[in-house]
Amino acid sequence: MPDRGGGPSGPRIRVGRPSRRARTLLMTLGVLAVLAMAFVMFAGFWTDWLWYRSVQYSSVFTTTLWTKIGLFAVFGLLMGLAVGFNIWLAHRLRPPLSAMSLEQQSLDRYRMGIAPFKKWVLLAITALVGLIAGASASGQWRTWLMWVNGVSFGQKDPQFDLDVSFYAFDLPWYRFLLAFGFAATVLSLIAAALTHYLYGGLRITSPGARATAAATGHLSVLLGVFVSLKAVAYWLDRYGLAVKSSDFKATGNWTGLRYVDANAYLPAKTILFCIAVICAVLFFATLWRRTWQLPVIGFGLMVLSAILIGGLYPAIVQKFQVQPNEQAKEAPYIKKNIDATRKAYAIDSTTPENYSGKSTVKAKDKLRADADTAASYRLIDPNIVSPTFQQLEQKRKYYQFPTTLDVDRYKGQDTVVGLRELNIRGIPKRNWINDHFTYTHGYGAIMAAGTATDANGSPVFTEAGLPTTGQLPEYQQKIYYGEKTDQYSIVGGPQKELDYEDNGEKTTSYQGKSGVNLSNTFNRAAYAVAFSEPQILYSGAIGDGSRILYNRTPKERVEAVAPWLTIDGDAYPAVVDGKIQWIVDAYTTTNGYPYASRTTLGETTADALTVGNQQRAVVAQQNQVNYIRNSVKATVDAYDGTVKLYQWDTKDPVLKTWMKAFPGTVEKREAIKPSLLQHLRYPQDMFKVQRELLTRYHVKDPAQFYSGSDAWQVPDDPTNKDGNAVPPYYLSMKMPGDKAQKFSLTTTFTPNGRPNLGGFMAVDADATSKEYGRIRLLRVTSEVPGPEQVQNKLNGLPSVAQFVRDMKGADSDIQYGNLLTVPLDGGFLYVEPVYAQGRNAHYPLLKKVAVSYVDADQPNGDTTKDTTVFEDTLAKALNAVFGVEGATPPTTPPGTNPPPPPATNDAALKQAIADAQKAYEDAQAALAKPDWTAYGKAQQDLEAALQKAADASAKLQSDQKAGTKPGAGGATPTPKPSTSPSG
Repeated sequence: MPDRGGGPSGPRIRVGRPSRRARTLLMTLGVLAVLAMAFVMFAGFWTDWLWYRSVQYSSVFTTTLWTKIGLFAVFGLLMGLAVGFNIWLAHRLRPPLSAMSLEQQSLDRYRMGIAPFKKWVLLAITALVGLIAGASASGQWRTWLMWVNGVSFGQKDPQFDLDVSFYAFDLPWYRFLLAFGFAATVLSLIAAALTHYLYGGLRITSPGARATAAATGHLSVLLGVFVSLKAVAYWLDRYGLAVKSSDFKATGNWTGLRYVDANAYLPAKTILFCIAVICAVLFFATLWRRTWQLPVIGFGLMVLSAILIGGLYPAIVQKFQVQPNEQAKEAPYIKKNIDATRKAYAIDSTTPENYSGKSTVKAKDKLRADADTAASYRLIDPNIVSPTFQQLEQKRKYYQFPTTLDVDRYKGQDTVVGLRELNIRGIPKRNWINDHFTYTHGYGAIMAAGTATDANGSPVFTEAGLPTTGQLPEYQQKIYYGEKTDQYSIVGGPQKELDYEDNGEKTTSYQGKSGVNLSNTFNRAAYAVAFSEPQILYSGAIGDGSRILYNRTPKERVEAVAPWLTIDGDAYPAVVDGKIQWIVDAYTTTNGYPYASRTTLGETTADALTVGNQQRAVVAQQNQVNYIRNSVKATVDAYDGTVKLYQWDTKDPVLKTWMKAFPGTVEKREAIKPSLLQHLRYPQDMFKVQRELLTRYHVKDPAQFYSGSDAWQVPDDPTNKDGNAVPPYYLSMKMPGDKAQKFSLTTTFTPNGRPNLGGFMAVDADATSKEYGRIRLLRVTSEVPGPEQVQNKLNGLPSVAQFVRDMKGADSDIQYGNLLTVPLDGGFLYVEPVYAQGRNAHYPLLKKVAVSYVDADQPNGDTTKDTTVFEDTLAKALNAVFGVEGATPPTTPPGTNPPPPPATNDAALKQAIADAQKAYEDAQAALAKPDWTAYGKAQQDLEAALQKAADASAKLQSDQKAGTKPGAGGATPTPKPSTSPSG
């Protein structure tokens, strides 16, 4: 038989060892796998660096990176050395192993197993704890930068007479160091104790001494360090009382010292500090005494003192000294809290002005004339008319407008503004090329007069069309960066982009300098990994000149270049110097302002508009703060994405600190051009925070503050059934004593638990005004109906009930617009637009205007006198309220799209039907060619004609129900008997 083992008669087969080629292949694959993993980890870092460099804020990236690396290295090394040194020392202090006990014999196999790898085990433990500690410390980069760059506030706290910067910048860093010290000591103590036990320094079951002298000394020193750190903690806790939060029934959320803190906790912390120092000395003394008797006694005394002095004694003081006379005892501390809170939230110069609520003018014609100039009543509600903008100016399905539009000023008039942004979900055919190469940008800013509508109730557009035309000079209309633009685009390369369609498709290629260059393969590979999109690496649509645009929302870009800022929830666009600029308000905050009450930004800034609307909500802001300033105004260019930060509050010490940490990132206030300045406004989120604080902190007297007798609340939005707070409104108006209207941000207050009007607040929101930021607060001293009461009375009017029935009969929905409140000659004027939207209509139209003038004058003991009317136009409503005709401008201002000549309702219906028939025939003809542009225009004409037909039909039915002769075209309805309550 042949020798199968490989003898002379047959080949020898080797089993179990791979060939050299296989080993080489395996090694190569292993190296490639490691390199691939390294590249995946590196890709995120590299793409971040490229992005920061593209927006010219690379210093932010490098400063943050090196700070994190430095903290990681220093604290990781310290932690590793502390734990490693104590393990090494415990091993060095091990006793000789002779006559081992059974306990030690059982541990011997562990010692034997570790012995060959002692150095590697020590290095592994040191590296592990070092990595964990370093990673934790790197997250404290903000705390470090604020500590090392902190500037003085120039204000001292009333308890310890220390500058506020100590609490805002220094104390957080000291607390971090203390926490790190505790962690290092505890880990070192555990590691040393385990090592001593493993090598016989500590014994649990063996007879004789439980610990060697060396182990006793080592562990006592570590315990002494721990108790020393506890003494430092007691000392820092004294200062921490100034920024401590607690629940105080008189005020709810409370920050700072109260009577029991100043008279019980503060001395208790001092006593405990002294006891901890003595206890630490006793632990250190074991190095000489070699006994734990005194340290244990001292430690027990410290624990007992903490219970009695730190817990029981303050409770006794609170129970027997404070509670019997709490108002008098707490008064000085309430005063400190009031003063600090008002200063921290920039409301310290706001003093309530008494406002009677009683009309100071009796002549109706004078009241009517004053009503014309009291405000520019904004009938176009930016929270309702977005569907109208969408329907009339969307033009293509792949465009969209924000859910809530913005209010700005153009040529001295309040203007509602919305950008026609890209809607990626509306692209006719979705694929990777279309989503990221072809459809890349929106087009144009659409604007409408805030105070006028056309004859149909639609907005009067002052800038419209595609491309847009109107009152603005020529500007760059392409929108590559916007609130709705949340996907990346690759532009500027071989693939052409769709610019817009207007009687034919027009293409473009991005000429801006924004984005990151994808011309080289390495960058493409990095982005393919970072975005998990391999086509970026090999697609032929990417070539010379290709650039990738991402982080495209204004909020994302400002947050990235200034991660130390808190961003307002509502970025808004403005056309400035031929460019569309997004304006973003940003805040500097801290929660370390002594005695100032804290607030949660996310909760405070929520209202009827932000709930469910993430576009405007302040996201990721559930953190509590007790100091806030609108210190930075930022702009983001809608075409090239350029981000600029401007210093707005030149006195804010927090901003000065960050400007020291990141030099060159924030431009001086003087760099703001006048053309940009006229579009800057007071931010909504800042206003909401201030109004929430002013519900309580408009009271300066501690006794009245404690009683809560004059506490207010922000009323619920009466036009919204969800029970959310009424939003503030931008409005050009006159406050009492003003000679001219000012662009303002306004809100109302009601007394706690009451529906009547308690206060009215307005801030000068025009950045060009010398009084910008001045808050005026009116305290209503008489019983005046509040927003909810006015809304209820409006809903109860017979004319409203009839209107609602008619609209419901025509299958239309009713939408109530912003209920504007304006002080007028001692009383208040409420103005509310009312919209209707038919079942077949895609957008609401302004149909009615409700006006109510409330006056608390009660000369004959009558109930509160007020007049509420419901009319077709604002002019008619004001005339009806005051009983005289005024000079209110017509609904449609001169020079804008005028209303068509009056037509009878049945004639209008016939004309609409004829228009619909013609539009349908045009559509069929275009479809036969096919001519898709003509077909789209015909479809729009058809939709408009059907809407006119529906409106005319509804009006005709309304006339017939009211007894009007068909075709009378606005004749007075014949009254019909009614048994309904509203009849």
